[in-house]
Amino acid sequence: MSQTVDTSDWVAGLDGFRSGWFAVFYRPADGTCRRRIVPTLEAALDAPEAPGFVGVDMVIGLPDRAASGGRACDRAARALLGYPRSSSVFSAPAYAALDAETYDEARALHTGTADDAPGITIQAFHLLPKMREVASTVTPERQQRVREVHPELAFYEMNGGTSVEASKHDEDGRRIRRELLADQLYPDIGEAVERYAGGDVGVDDVLDAHAVCWSAARMMSGTARRVPEDDPPVNGRGLRMEIWW
Repeated sequence: MSQTVDTSDWVAGLDGFRSGWFAVFYRPADGTCRRRIVPTLEAALDAPEAPGFVGVDMVIGLPDRAASGGRACDRAARALLGYPRSSSVFSAPAYAALDAETYDEARALHTGTADDAPGITIQAFHLLPKMREVASTVTPERQQRVREVHPELAFYEMNGGTSVEASKHDEDGRRIRRELLADQLYPDIGEAVERYAGGDVGVDDVLDAHAVCWSAARMMSGTARRVPEDDPPVNGRGLRMEIWW
């Protein structure tokens, strides 16, 4: 698997919430970490840190046709995570669904892309605004720098190739994820959660953005992994359908 290593000093990880993105900027050379809310993905790309790699906890390569189980990378990610964390990987909706304003319209546009198309989940529908933003921002050229990451795969890797069984919405699951992040790049993760979680930004948003940034640092070092490992399929807009960690 070929990985392009950028010469920038910084990487970034983004997790979306209702009105923006929680962003973590990290400089591997000296461990400097900066956190803040950015209004758009474009703002993160244009940040003063000019991150060479940006991990995004959001679908980037939407499929042209709906299929049972979603994209090949969605199915592969679930197989790695196993039950119960496999449920955290939802099936990416078809690109056509981005034009929808209501759930019924999204379902019709999604299922209209294939005779055997499954339905679209409510979770996917509520994420359509963020998917629209990503689709309008990420080009095939930018995808060398901006890559889809699933935070549960990052925690899986931090945990020695074993999924964190406890949910990130439970206190035990949050504690385990904080400990994994503290053992890796972020000894001050507890303070970061206390400072930034609140209002529209949830504890899980803060934890996930750090995990995604951890994966971006692995992209810089050339140690990141992805599914599919080789020759991921490309959609009609030239974007690779892949998930990194």
